[in-house]
Amino acid sequence: MNGSAHHMDVGAYALGVLDPAEAARFEEHLAECDRCAGELEQLLVVTPLLAELKETGPPPRPRPEALDGLLRRVTVARSVQRTRRSVLVAAAAALIVAGPLTTLALTGQEHHPESAAEEMYEQGTKHHAVDPATKADATVSLASKPWGTRVALKLGHVKGPLTCRLVAVSRKGQEQTVTTWAVPASGYGTDKGDKWGAGPLYTHGGTAFPVNDIARFEIRTLDGGHLATVNI
Repeated sequence: MNGSAHHMDVGAYALGVLDPAEAARFEEHLAECDRCAGELEQLLVVTPLLAELKETGPPPRPRPEALDGLLRRVTVARSVQRTRRSVLVAAAAALIVAGPLTTLALTGQEHHPESAAEEMYEQGTKHHAVDPATKADATVSLASKPWGTRVALKLGHVKGPLTCRLVAVSRKGQEQTVTTWAVPASGYGTDKGDKWGAGPLYTHGGTAFPVNDIARFEIRTLDGGHLATVNI
């Protein structure tokens, strides 16, 4: 196998689709090729994502004729991740200036169906409530994890400015804060025709409580106000 062929094997090696003999030959080439070593290091940033996939079983082995397309998708995904990482860094810097208790929350003003919070919301088991007094419209989406419970929140019909937190309350009355966020003056709406002109908030976090131990979630303001309760 020539050097050019080895260069094209970086993605296949990272995805684990080379047979043992091909992998051994590529590893010999890798020891002497800075270009392939650099490309492999960049591809391996997706390794943490594989931990999530383990819970549902290993991914199917791609067919040879589909490999080129798969590798192209990996390249595009890497580019999107770099762009998103830059946006998150800038947003985090702004939030640090605003105060330590606010967290990044993606809203529906510009719809981001690929966002982590919205993806987690779509994947979990949902529980919904509309508070009769505040009219806040809240849905929590839960997924059981070995470490506890992953929680995604969709929140609408809330006016700002406010700083809020989502609190998990166990069946024994214990409390844990899942996440905090700031509500801008324009607020978070639920309908396109809402006068606030903004979509719902999507945010996420986690609690050490197992799903079966959670009695409810409460959305509170940091000054002691109550926005909504979602019973589980």
